[in-house]
Amino acid sequence: MRRATVVVLDACGVGALPDAASYPGYIGSNTFVHLAEQVGGLRLPTLERLGLGSIVPIPGVPPADAPAVHGRLRPLGPGKESVTGHWELMGVVPERALPTYPGGFPAGVVAALQDVTGMRFCCNRPFSGTEVIEAYGEHHLATGEAILYTSADSVLQIATHVARVREPELWLACEAARQVMSGEHAVGRVIARPFEGEPGTFHRREGRRDFSVVPPARSYLQELQAAGAPVHGVGKIHDLFAGVGIDVKHPGATNATGIQTTTRLLRELPFGLIFVNLVETDQLYGHRHDVEGFRDALITIDGAVAQWLTLMRDEDLLIVTADHGVDPTAPHTDHTREYAPLLATWRDVAGRRHDGLLADVGASALAWITGRRAPALPGTSFV
Repeated sequence: MRRATVVVLDACGVGALPDAASYPGYIGSNTFVHLAEQVGGLRLPTLERLGLGSIVPIPGVPPADAPAVHGRLRPLGPGKESVTGHWELMGVVPERALPTYPGGFPAGVVAALQDVTGMRFCCNRPFSGTEVIEAYGEHHLATGEAILYTSADSVLQIATHVARVREPELWLACEAARQVMSGEHAVGRVIARPFEGEPGTFHRREGRRDFSVVPPARSYLQELQAAGAPVHGVGKIHDLFAGVGIDVKHPGATNATGIQTTTRLLRELPFGLIFVNLVETDQLYGHRHDVEGFRDALITIDGAVAQWLTLMRDEDLLIVTADHGVDPTAPHTDHTREYAPLLATWRDVAGRRHDGLLADVGASALAWITGRRAPALPGTSFV
């Protein structure tokens, strides 16, 4: 009755990939290192002990004397976003980059969105999610026009004030928009962004919902299910896979909730995979280049990992990794194309360096829980 827990520290990259220069805003990104430099060094004793400072030199995090399995993981496909990053962790490699809209969505797409949602829109251009509600929130309240926007990544986002559009209505509109965004316009995610407050104090609510494109291939999640192992998704995991391969969806809109849920599952779940996304390093702090908030979030996560280590059973595997970067020194606030860190531990682990593919995470979870391999999928087990 084996368990594996995979924890994704959203946007915590450890260095630019070789092809990063082909993506806008390349500056030699390294989220962990540049964050540490900005805050005068990081203090993360649990992650340090597992080997975080043995992956790359990080100010404040020295190499471990006896690290667990540690290294850097790379994607096989294009992209620098949560959807493709999580897909690749579970062995799904996109054949081509998901579409982006640096000039906003074409008129024909907007017309189709208006038809299926019954909404009219304003903005329609790339924008920071926190800044767009300040720029267009009053206009939205006055006219009823929903705020349609995107980013440098493959997303379509609709923001509405709860005084104008109830959250369930916004969710339904985004579900309908997901059907429009198909074929050549199959963006990675359609995201509902409800907000509240008065002008000058608008702020997002926790009612965000992501409607992702269906993964284009079979994943290690489905391999686990086929072997009879349940898959539990914490936070936005279920949404990133459009529910494919996920047995149970658990709450995790905030790090506090995600950590609490993961702790409960480690106490109660007898068998299977716990797949966790901790979102705030990306959503709240990374995109805003809030280095102090980012640091504090990592300190909290470090404490949570320490607790999870005490809850591990003899037949448990814990993997800590990431999906992409969001370098705080970049000249933009978008994701950065980076390696993901790998930290993996289990009882009597023989610590060593392992540099490989993001898909090695899924291959290892399958091998650990079921003893099986999936030769048709990319990835090599490190357990």
